[in-house]
Amino acid sequence: MRYSLSSLIRNGLTGNRGWPQAWRKAEPKDRYDAVVIGGGGHGLATAYYLAKEHGFNNVAIIEKGWIGGGNTGRNTTNVRSDYMFPESAALYDFSLRLYEDLGRDINFNIMLSQRGWMTLIHDHHQLDAARHKANWLTCNGVDGEIIDAREVARMMPLLNVDGNPRYPVMGAFLQKRGGTIRHDAVAWGYARAADRLGVDIIENCEVLGFEKTGGRIAAVDTSRGRIEAPVFGMAVAGHSTVIADMAGFKLPVTSRCLQAMVSEPLKPLLDHVVISPGTGVYINQTQKGELVMGGVLDLYHSYGQRGTYPTIEKVVTAAVEMFPAFAGMRLMRHWAGIVDIVPDSSPILGATPVGNLFINCGWGTGGFKAIPAGGYMLAHSMATGKAHPLIKEFGLDRFRSNRLVDEGAAAGIAH
Repeated sequence: MRYSLSSLIRNGLTGNRGWPQAWRKAEPKDRYDAVVIGGGGHGLATAYYLAKEHGFNNVAIIEKGWIGGGNTGRNTTNVRSDYMFPESAALYDFSLRLYEDLGRDINFNIMLSQRGWMTLIHDHHQLDAARHKANWLTCNGVDGEIIDAREVARMMPLLNVDGNPRYPVMGAFLQKRGGTIRHDAVAWGYARAADRLGVDIIENCEVLGFEKTGGRIAAVDTSRGRIEAPVFGMAVAGHSTVIADMAGFKLPVTSRCLQAMVSEPLKPLLDHVVISPGTGVYINQTQKGELVMGGVLDLYHSYGQRGTYPTIEKVVTAAVEMFPAFAGMRLMRHWAGIVDIVPDSSPILGATPVGNLFINCGWGTGGFKAIPAGGYMLAHSMATGKAHPLIKEFGLDRFRSNRLVDEGAAAGIAH
């Protein structure tokens, strides 16, 4: 639908009351063919792929708060697929490929900017690790290359490479297909596309408990009533243990905060996403000119969603060390997301001990980049009752058999 300039101005001056709703404000029904718990990116993608790929036209998403109000709206928008193990590389690259086509698929501009993801190399140990990683990616069929310090300086002229930096720059590992995506656009695009396929999006609907019969869930009790379904899925990130406890099983998951912040808008000066392993700080610049910065996880368990001054100080100090020209900038806001940490830094996908409840969690600090794949795989599990071939190694049972997929190094941030 196209609008004239006069209609855009008129709607803007009247509080946008003339705009059509992007998706319906659905009221919950007594029964659905499938219920997805969690209205973030992974939950929205799950409902969309249930409808699109598997023909489910009576699906509900139930969300405690508002659509995209959790980690989907509280991250640094980075996407990449440079993971080392074949299982991880296949899954994350599948997600990136879905992202590359998503705008056309759902007819919504997600603002994909494949500006390149650059991991700085500070010493010979990191250089050896980068070479090892490049070999792994080549074997896995995923792109990635090592560039020297001269090329890094050319690509990021403001980076401190010559002024006796605390962490000297020997080069960088670069994945050119990595970059950023507008996080709200992902949530809104999936929500609108799912709604058009008949999915009911039910906000302000908190899960209070489950009714179980014969080891299966018969219904979910919510703050907006009881809802029956033959199959359920959960994609609630840092609150996964809370929902699992209600369903009667335990998860090897801990919840911790990951903080981030943005600066005031600046002129375009950073064309790439860059992370320094020495400091654990990563930076990119948005289309609006803000510098988005994040650091390492908080060291304590928490469900908090706000920043703290010690982390802010650490991130800003590292940012100025990397880019001295940033010293005069001002911060606009800061926040935290609740991330779900598992022992091997890899997701938990597929079946649970409850026969008709399937799970998508454990992405740690990498949940945003995995939204399309996470939703696609959870939808497949819910629709077929079986694990998709790409996620057979990521089941909950791997922690009993000790078949871990340890991606702590490729995760790029300690978790």
